[in-house]
Amino acid sequence: MLTSLIISQVISWLVIVAMGVALLALARQVGILHMRVAPAGALTTADGPAVGSMVKPIDTHALDGSPVKIGGAAPGTPLRLLMFVSAQCPLCKALIPMARAFAKAERVEIIFVGDDDVTAQEDMIARHELQSYPFVNGPEVGRAFEVGKLPYAVLLDERGTLLSKGLVNSREHLESLVIAHEMGIASVQEYIRTLKVEAA
Repeated sequence: MLTSLIISQVISWLVIVAMGVALLALARQVGILHMRVAPAGALTTADGPAVGSMVKPIDTHALDGSPVKIGGAAPGTPLRLLMFVSAQCPLCKALIPMARAFAKAERVEIIFVGDDDVTAQEDMIARHELQSYPFVNGPEVGRAFEVGKLPYAVLLDERGTLLSKGLVNSREHLESLVIAHEMGIASVQEYIRTLKVEAA
């Protein structure tokens, strides 16, 4: 009787350990799959200025009071990235370091744009060390681009042409904005749709 009880306990523990190992292996495989099946690119929206259109200059000010011009010509600045973020958006906070690294690697001028409580935005600037970047806080820029959801990014060239835009939540999404511009397409999604039509 005692022997059978010991055997059953040993078997139970072996099953529990095996299930734990299987669960870890499954979690690892899900992680690998998540990395391989990455989103195609920034999710473009039909709202706001169309890709390829000239963006009229908007004269505004950063939170520190310095003048900032959004849109229009900016000679000597090949690419400008407008990053729409908010202190109330957890995804925005996670994306800010990626956006900074991306802008540095791609040599893109980055301007952060928001429309939130000034104190909250200033706290976010301090927390993420954004003091060296222009940070515009007001509704006028968001209204001009008809930004409805965050985080959102807009890529402009030195003439003020809107090259690409869309909702972003990863570095790959930010990179897709530049890739779309280099390929001469409005978005990665448009390119994929073209391939599907050609294959049909």
